[in-house]
Amino acid sequence: MSDNNQISYENMTEKQKNRTIWSVITASSLGTLIEWYDFYIFGSLAIVLATKFFPSDNPTAAFLSTLATFAAGFVVRPFGALFFGRLGDIIGRKYTFLVTLLIMGFSTFLIGCIPSYETIGFMAPVLVLILRLLQGLALGGEYGGAATYVAEYAQPHRRGYWTSWIQTTATAGLFISLIVILITKSTLSAEEFDNWGWRIPFWISILMVGVSYIIRKNMKESPLFAKAKSEGKTSKNPLKESFGNKFNFKFVLLALFGAAMGQGVIWYTGQFYAMSFLQKVMNVESAQVDKLMAIALLMGTPFFVFFGWLSDKIGRKAIMMTGMLVAILAYRPIYDKMFNSIDLKSKTVAESGIIEKRTAKIHDKIATDSLITFHKETLFTDGTLAKKDSIVHWSPTGPVIKDGKAEEPKVSQTVKINSETNLLLIFLVFIQVIFVTMVYGPIAAFLVEMFPVRIRYTSMSLPYHIGNGVFGGLLPAVATYLVTTGKEAGHSTWYLEGLWYPIGVATVCLLIGLFYLKNKNNNIHD
Repeated sequence: MSDNNQISYENMTEKQKNRTIWSVITASSLGTLIEWYDFYIFGSLAIVLATKFFPSDNPTAAFLSTLATFAAGFVVRPFGALFFGRLGDIIGRKYTFLVTLLIMGFSTFLIGCIPSYETIGFMAPVLVLILRLLQGLALGGEYGGAATYVAEYAQPHRRGYWTSWIQTTATAGLFISLIVILITKSTLSAEEFDNWGWRIPFWISILMVGVSYIIRKNMKESPLFAKAKSEGKTSKNPLKESFGNKFNFKFVLLALFGAAMGQGVIWYTGQFYAMSFLQKVMNVESAQVDKLMAIALLMGTPFFVFFGWLSDKIGRKAIMMTGMLVAILAYRPIYDKMFNSIDLKSKTVAESGIIEKRTAKIHDKIATDSLITFHKETLFTDGTLAKKDSIVHWSPTGPVIKDGKAEEPKVSQTVKINSETNLLLIFLVFIQVIFVTMVYGPIAAFLVEMFPVRIRYTSMSLPYHIGNGVFGGLLPAVATYLVTTGKEAGHSTWYLEGLWYPIGVATVCLLIGLFYLKNKNNNIHD
C-alpha cells in the first residue's frame, strides 16, 4: 500500500473503514478457513487413514500412529511460525500468507494421491509424515499472518470483534471437513468410500486453494505495516528482536504459559478429542458422530464473535480465564455423562432384537486359511442398535495358534444411538464448544496487542503455535494413550483418564494468567 493509500485509509470515515475491513476479513478468512480445512481433514479421517497408511495387524497401534502423525503437523507449527513470521515482518503480511496457502494446498492434495500401505509398504507412512510436516509448517505461518493483517486494519476499540471473525475459521474449517466427508459418504457406497472415496476430500482442496489464491493476490498490505515500512521502521532481524530482547521475550513467555497453552488444550478437547472419544471410546457410529459434531460446531460458531466483541468491552483476560476455569471443572462430569448415555448394560433388549450371522472368506495371503466373521446385532427397546464383529483367523486344523495359544480375534463394535441420546450428545459437545469460544474468540486480539508492529508477526505466532501446536496438538494422542493404559490397568473410570492432560495443562495456564496477566486491553504497541 502506498503512502497515499495509507493517508486515505487513515482519513476514512468509520463507515468506510468498516466496509474496507469487511473486504479484508472476507479475503483473509476464506484463505485461513481453507488452510484449516486442509489441516483438519486429516484428523477428521484419522480412523480411515489408520487402515490405509499403517499396518493393519494391530488396529490400536495403527490408530495411535495416525494420531501421532496428526500431532506431528502440530509440533512443527512453531518452526513455521519462526520461519514465516520472520518473512512476514521483513517482506510483508500479504506475500507471506500467499506462500503458506500454496504449500498447504498442494500438500493436502498429494496426501490424497499416496498409495496405501499394502501397495508401497513403509513408504506410505513416510510420505504421509513428510506432507503432514509441510502442512504444519504452512499453518505455522498462516494464522499469525491472517490475525495480524486483520488486527492492523481494525480500529483499536473494536479489535476483539474484528479479529474474532478470523477465529471462526478454525471451527468452520473443521465443520466443512465433516460436511464434505458426509456428502462423499452419502454419494458413494461403503465399499467405494473405503477403496478410493476417502481421497476425494483431499483432492477437493486444490480447487478451493486456487480460488483463495486469486482473491488474496489482489489484497493490499496492512496499513500499519505499510506505514512502518515506508518510514523505515521494520525490523531487519525479527527473531533477534523478538527472542533476544529480554523485555519482549518475557511477553512471549507470558503469552504462551498464561494464555495460549490453556487455550490450545481446551480447543482440541472440545472438538477433536470429543470426536475421537465418541468414535473410539464410546464406539458411536462414525456417520452419526460426524453429524452431531457438525451440528454442535454450527451452533457454537457465532459465540466466537460474541466473546470477541465482549472482550472489547470488559477485557480479554476475564473471558479467557473464565473459559478455562469452567472447562477444568466441567470436563469430567460432561464426559462421564457422555459415556454413560449409551451404557448398554442398563438397556433392555427388544423382543427378537438379536440377529447373529457367521460368514467366511479365504484369507487374502494364505489360500488354505479362512477369516471367519461372527456378526451380532442387538436392538434395544429405546431404539439403540449395537453391532459387533469378531474376526477369527481359522486354519484347516482349527484356530490359528500364535505364541502357544489361539490367536485373539479382531473385534470391532459400533453403536447407532437413538434420537434422544443424539440430542443429549449434541448438547454436551456444544457446551464444550462454548468453552472453546470463550478462550479462543479474544486471543487473536490479545496476542496482537502484546507486541509492536515491527516484530508482531514473529512474536505472536510463536507462543500461539507452541500453545496450540505442541500442547494442543499432542492432546489426541496423549489422551488416547492415557485412556488405553487406564483400561488395561482396570481403572473403574478408565474412559476419563485422557482428561487429566487438558485439565492439568489448563490449570497451570489459569494460575499463571490470573496472577501475571492484566485485564486491561493493551493498545500501546500500535
